[in-house]
Formats: sequence, C-alpha cells, structure tokens
Amino acid sequence: MFSHVMVGADDVAAAKVFYDATLGALGYDAGGMDDKGRLFYVTPTGIFAVTKPIDGEAASCANGGTIGFAVSSPEACDAWHAAGLANGGTACEDPPGVREGPFGNLYLAYLRDPAGNKLCALFRM
Repeated sequence: MFSHVMVGADDVAAAKVFYDATLGALGYDAGGMDDKGRLFYVTPTGIFAVTKPIDGEAASCANGGTIGFAVSSPEACDAWHAAGLANGGTACEDPPGVREGPFGNLYLAYLRDPAGNKLCALFRM
C-alpha cells in the first residue's frame, strides 16, 4: 500500500544516529544521505526517509500519528526499543509487551524519535 514514509526533523544528523540504531536492530543497513541532506533507508518493500522541512519551517510531529515497523519477533521489538532509548529516543505508551485487541494479540514497543515522531515496532503473534 505504501511506497514510502517520510518524517521531518530539524536535526537530521541526530535522526541518523537514532534510526541507524533502531533500524539496525531490525537488520537494516545504515541510512544514506543524498546531496540535499535527506536521509533514506531503502528496502525491497519500501523506503523510510527523514528530511528537514522544505518550507524552511520547524519540523513537527503528527499529533495522534504513529509510524509502525513490522518486526520478526518480540525479541526484535525489545532490541529496537533498547537501541532507540540508547540513541536519543524516549519511551512512550506502555512498556514493550503483548496487547490484546480486535486484530489479535500483538507485541508492541513504542518510542518517540529525537524530533518527537511517534514510532511503534509491531510483531503479530
């Protein structure tokens, strides 16, 4: 359904440290910067990117928005969460763990990146 997701950050270098660590914990290569200072993580199924806003205004996170990363196990969720906390992220929501809901049991971990974007690692149990 999605070709890419791009979030804004005023400090793309700090975002690179955070995302290299969290996405690296999920097995992805470090992100690459283009000549415009944008950060890209390219996979066979889509692209995740970080950029300073092109309008010159400050970056802001979406209130109520969440970007979810599919992971392969509860342990991968935990590794992602730990990597994020160690690299500029902050915990939000409940601690990592199982949540029961209308889509079945899910193992979820939540973080905010250094720019305040809300993220989730999700394993479908």
